[in-house]
Amino acid sequence: MKTLYKFLSVFSLLALLSMTITTPAQAFDGRSGENIVIETDEVIEDDVYITANDFVLDGTVRGDLVVFGTTITINGTVEGDLIAAGQSIVINGTVTDDARIAGAVLQIGKTAAIGGDVVAAGASLETQDNSSIAGELVVGAGQVLLGGNVTGDVLAGVGSLELHGEFGGNVNAQVGDPKAGGPPPSMFMPQSNVSFPKVTPGFSIVEGAKIKGSLEYTQSTDIKIPANAVDGKITRTKPVVDPDEMEVPPTPAQAAMNWTFDLFRTIATLIVFGLLLGWLAPMFMKTLMEKIQTTPAATLGWGLVAYAAFFFAILVILVAMIVGGLLFGALTLGGLSGTVISVGILALLALIVGFVLVTVFLTKIIVSWLSGKLILARINPTLAEHKVWPLVIGVIIIALLIALPYVGWLFGILVMFLGLGALWIWGRETWHALKAT
Repeated sequence: MKTLYKFLSVFSLLALLSMTITTPAQAFDGRSGENIVIETDEVIEDDVYITANDFVLDGTVRGDLVVFGTTITINGTVEGDLIAAGQSIVINGTVTDDARIAGAVLQIGKTAAIGGDVVAAGASLETQDNSSIAGELVVGAGQVLLGGNVTGDVLAGVGSLELHGEFGGNVNAQVGDPKAGGPPPSMFMPQSNVSFPKVTPGFSIVEGAKIKGSLEYTQSTDIKIPANAVDGKITRTKPVVDPDEMEVPPTPAQAAMNWTFDLFRTIATLIVFGLLLGWLAPMFMKTLMEKIQTTPAATLGWGLVAYAAFFFAILVILVAMIVGGLLFGALTLGGLSGTVISVGILALLALIVGFVLVTVFLTKIIVSWLSGKLILARINPTLAEHKVWPLVIGVIIIALLIALPYVGWLFGILVMFLGLGALWIWGRETWHALKAT
């Protein structure tokens, strides 16, 4: 049960990050900006919360460090937990407690030392030679190369996995079929200052790797394991396939064609709906984009609140329907009882349809439009204010990220929470403004 809990924690990493960012603290240091550096001689005695495009820690944080940015580099020391989400995250320094990281490219460098557990989710994770993790490693990623040492257990749900280092506990790996592998994640990711490692498709253990515990892996075929590489028991589990769901697998060309067709259909739909919303409600769209741009961390947190509020509202409506129906039924007011139930059903349908439309279309359009504006602002500021091109460019980028195999869900959650958070903040401010008039 403990192992299952840790594995599931990978998929709730962004939710935990959002909650952490928005949770009030008694004492903390909060900083935001384009480029933030904590210098070598700087020592911060509190927890630190950072939102930045580029962040570098060369100094010491004597507390927890929470970072949300594009490029995150940890060269110094964190004497608490590290929680980070960004495009690329590199740890070269020391983290005395746990590290929870999510991003496209994750790298634990040769000089990195992590004193607790590591929970990671992303397109690629690499732990380089001589790096050390004193606790357990839980990872969900497109590809993983483990060259460093892990004292505890390793639990991995990945597309491809290579083991090079030494592992003091058990290794449990759920690995994708090497024959079903697609292009490497690096083909779909934006340019990064951190290189993607080359990982052999499927599961492989190189000569010199050492597992002191047992090895359990799930794959369709046996793998070649070097002699004396595993001290404990070796167990291979075949992937479970429902005979009723077995179909003739598409050829690589058919799979690529289907993926491309779905991608173009998504792009076209979002562009059409985006242009329609921009024409009907330009100020509304502009306001939502400003909320995300000015307070991205808070917007993520409020997005989680909005997501939870949706299910809470469904529960409230269901309870009201049941209580109202029973109450009026007991009072022999059958007409009112039927009305309460009918209104409740209509409210549920309206709420669910509205939520689906918002999460499937509106959130993606908001984030896409803002992304396009930010990109064009760096290339051609005039085009950044165009009514069409920012949306088109942003939709293409966001649709590609969400369509990525293995990690697309991660970007989908980010986009959904950002869009929901902006909508929540706008609604709250509008409500307060109406009450004040």
